[in-house]
Amino acid sequence: MATYLGTHGSRIQNYTTDPDNPNTGEVWYNDTSNALKFQYPNTTTAGSWRTGANLNTARTQTTGAGASGTSAIAFGGEAPPRTGATELYDGTSWTEVNDLTTARQNMSGAGTATAAVAFGGVDTAITNLTEMWNGTNWTEVNNLTTARSGMGGTGATNTASLAFGGNTPPVSALTENWNGTNWTEVNDLNTARQYIAAAGTPLSALSVGGNPAPGSAVTESWNGTNWTEITDLNTPRERASGFGTDNTSALVFGGLVPGSPRTGATELWNGSSWAEQNDLATGRSLMGSTQGPVSSGLAFGGGTPSPSALTEEWTGAGAPVGAWATVNSMNTARGSLASAGATSSAALGFGGQTPSLTGATESYNGTNWTEVNDMNTARNGLAGNGTQTSALGYMQDDPDRSGKTELWNGTNWTEVNDLNQNVRQGGGLGADNTSALAYGGESPSVDQLATTELWNGTNWTEVNDLNTARLNATGSGIVTAGLAAFGRVLVPSPTTDKASTEQWNGTNWTNMNNANTARYSVAASKVNYSSVIAAGGYSAPPAGTGIYAATEEWNGVSWVEVADLNTGRQTAGSAGTSTSGIVFGGFSPSLTAATEEWSGSSIATKTISTD
Repeated sequence: MATYLGTHGSRIQNYTTDPDNPNTGEVWYNDTSNALKFQYPNTTTAGSWRTGANLNTARTQTTGAGASGTSAIAFGGEAPPRTGATELYDGTSWTEVNDLTTARQNMSGAGTATAAVAFGGVDTAITNLTEMWNGTNWTEVNNLTTARSGMGGTGATNTASLAFGGNTPPVSALTENWNGTNWTEVNDLNTARQYIAAAGTPLSALSVGGNPAPGSAVTESWNGTNWTEITDLNTPRERASGFGTDNTSALVFGGLVPGSPRTGATELWNGSSWAEQNDLATGRSLMGSTQGPVSSGLAFGGGTPSPSALTEEWTGAGAPVGAWATVNSMNTARGSLASAGATSSAALGFGGQTPSLTGATESYNGTNWTEVNDMNTARNGLAGNGTQTSALGYMQDDPDRSGKTELWNGTNWTEVNDLNQNVRQGGGLGADNTSALAYGGESPSVDQLATTELWNGTNWTEVNDLNTARLNATGSGIVTAGLAAFGRVLVPSPTTDKASTEQWNGTNWTNMNNANTARYSVAASKVNYSSVIAAGGYSAPPAGTGIYAATEEWNGVSWVEVADLNTGRQTAGSAGTSTSGIVFGGFSPSLTAATEEWSGSSIATKTISTD
């Protein structure tokens, strides 16, 4: 591949920071990080592993700590020979930093990339040595009360840790608590074990698997005082690794399984049971791992059986990245509603058809929908914009096409000045109840409108028309930078569904690249015109397929197909952004109250060179 230096000035743009909305496939050079980067579709799903950057030193019997999959420390192990090498991970690469004071293997550790503790293990013999990391150097501090190797170790800092089990010899059940200065013996494990996977803190921890058995499935929960045996692992194993922040949430992976080679098997603990997850790409034992939450972590090094430099990143547990997850439903199933909201955790849905007309309004807090005060006029075929506390609803289908407008102040709806046009099924956008843009729709006398009107907080004023007259269009953005897409044209016959997209600059509409699938009544994120998630919609057969679950992501230049909704729907409400949005209600084909949450952008930036 050509280097940046060979192509600079001709094919690769130089940036001080990464561009806000790069196109898929775009390549650029970041002169701050000295990295060559490109934009690619991120197809990685949550609940799975993906390959990260290799360690600089391949090693087994290593140890690690860290708060997430982008902030970690790896230390010690057998390379061979025995090593004290320490490396830091920043989400992209490992960097060598100052070594442990004493090279050793099969130790335990806890903490973060800037505040870690390493204890026990084997140097020339089994040791009780403890070292503390301050982000720059390792310092010897007070030792464990009992020398041992193959322990479980937990803790989110270098001042509060738990060490349990291991080999003294013999195999031990001993538990010790570290307070930042001294180790203190506390209550033992119920079952003596070594080569234990661990997760949690000194107040809330898990001890999982280990040896003897060979390869144990035993799981014990620590409540800050005592260990209690709880539900076993599905797959017995020893020399596995794990992470998690307490005894209610943990991930255990890899290790040795009786009668089998090294495993990549991964299991997730939800506080009451273990569930099998996607395996590591490469089965390994005696890996290092982070200490953080189950949504983001690392597995690095280990034996395959030879010492490995491999790093794998865990993307989380739950909904796929760049996909939809079902959350709590609205109180009232409805379609043809309007919506507002700048985030996925602060949204408003109002009006619509239940099947009778309604002015019912519901507010969403990220978990539940709550009924609040109704609109003054029950209606469907309306548009809306704004936030949970400052919104505007306008237009009306039944019983008459109308420009009726109402303003929401966070508590009540108030009737304000109507649109100049009596219209239904138009689009709208805007940041709050003081500014809005209404466009398109259908009037009593015109089948599809190009008319655009601007709301200034008091009155509507007609401004420059859309380039393509349409109804049932979808909008996103603010009144100086907006987007209108999709929709349909009724005449001339037959009805035509649209994929066309137009961008508003505060004065005029400009034609942009079309969406991939022509349709109408699509739900879209609200607050940005250059980064939008559009989902669902309808297109009549035979040209269309009826109700869609299809989702497309607008990157400022073009639409990219991403993961579908779980439930296809049309005329749904929506709120939020392209990285954190929700879709709710609609027809699917019957009325629904279902709400789905978008887990994040499907587009990611990847470093391909540090030339």
